[in-house]
Amino acid sequence: MELCPKSRYYYKVLETIISIFFILGSLVSTLAGASTEYQAINCRKHSAVLTDFGGVGDGKTPNTKAFKAAIAELSQYASDGGAQLIVPPGRWLTGSFNLSSHFTLFLHKDAVLLASQDEAEWPAFPPLPSYGVGRDEHAGRFSSLIFGTHLTDVVVTGNNGTIDGQGAVWWDKFHQKKLKLTRPYLIEFLYSDQVQISNLTLINSPSWNVHPTYCSNVLIQWLTILAPVDSPNTDGINPDSSSNVRIEDSFVVSGDDCIAVKSGWDEYGIKFGRPTQHLVIRRFTCISPDSATIALGSEMSGGIQDVRAEDITALGTQSGVRIKTAVGRGAYVKDIFVRRMTLKTMKYAFWMTGSYGSHPDTGYDPKALPEIKRISYKDIVAENVTYSARLEGIENDPFTGICISNVNISLTQKPMELQWNCTDIQGVSSKVTPQPCSALPEKSIECPFPEDRLPIDDVKLQTCSASGSYASHADEGYDAKALLRSQE
Repeated sequence: MELCPKSRYYYKVLETIISIFFILGSLVSTLAGASTEYQAINCRKHSAVLTDFGGVGDGKTPNTKAFKAAIAELSQYASDGGAQLIVPPGRWLTGSFNLSSHFTLFLHKDAVLLASQDEAEWPAFPPLPSYGVGRDEHAGRFSSLIFGTHLTDVVVTGNNGTIDGQGAVWWDKFHQKKLKLTRPYLIEFLYSDQVQISNLTLINSPSWNVHPTYCSNVLIQWLTILAPVDSPNTDGINPDSSSNVRIEDSFVVSGDDCIAVKSGWDEYGIKFGRPTQHLVIRRFTCISPDSATIALGSEMSGGIQDVRAEDITALGTQSGVRIKTAVGRGAYVKDIFVRRMTLKTMKYAFWMTGSYGSHPDTGYDPKALPEIKRISYKDIVAENVTYSARLEGIENDPFTGICISNVNISLTQKPMELQWNCTDIQGVSSKVTPQPCSALPEKSIECPFPEDRLPIDDVKLQTCSASGSYASHADEGYDAKALLRSQE
């Protein structure tokens, strides 16, 4: 798929920035490569290498059976200290596979997982219960590349190994309306506890990149996520109906929202009733010319509460933190706290939308009005901004408790004449330039930010080792050929 001129332009502009990230990542990888150490929520007693199970890293040979065989064997050690599967240097073509509990998938810095472009390598799943239908096509969805459900203690990490979704084929099918199911994601866990996804580079996902759903105690760190800025729905990280989640020290270039916080869609999300809550986002950088740095919604029908975002940078991005909701969503977005944002070359500094009208079907309840309240922004510097704020609540359902303090916005050479467009909102402001709308009167206040710690902040990582793991394990009784035959 050829990049449009805007994509080529942004990739040129971002080349230096991305190079810095890769240089730093390479340095860390080189240092780590000497001892092959990594940080994880738990270390493993047992270890094996993908080549022990017939894996071939030539970029052409399918390895789906090898992954399934390895995980089937190693899952037997879940109750005996757990196990890790090492993906060594090479290009490993594979379709979807499922991980198990007390398990680590580790990608060497020179390992590349290549997602298969053969639809037969992607099992079909029904829609998520909190969505009711597939996001692309109503019938259902393809399984994600790395997948797991009802797991405990699962880690996907590396010393900056790469997962390449080879998404161009999928993007073309989406644009040409040739999909029968919703496109696959790169990494997705459902109904799982103690999840870590870290120290990886994810590129060219068919759709969303990282999707923890109905999960708890999730740690997402040191990810580099890259997709063309015109690629459809390539969201970076989407915590969905999950609690106690920490996202930090990551960099996303995306065709959609860099982080999208979700919790189900209209009547299905209301019925499922599982919120996303207790989420911390820090030291995060985003580039997405047509979408948000952090989006809350639009699918938020299970509720979103207690989100803490700090030390956020957005470059050439449409908006900072955007609240997206609509009549029919129900539930709430409340107790949202944001501080220390740096925004450069933005269309909007602040954006809230009460008319984001996408619905799964006609069965939504028009009386299900969302509650949007206690939204706090402070200590923000924005440069080269076209539109300071577009804050649109819902008639007879205003967004309330909005607080904006210590904000300095400098405008582009051709700014919008009306800088603060406010309807159906209520709140206050303090020390904000340009002067906000009358719905946000000046008060001598500082907007709040919680000083307590979330439980996920106190998770301690262990130093684990993959050193010596590249030797053959034939003497340990692994019958890789038999396991491969069992996958056929």
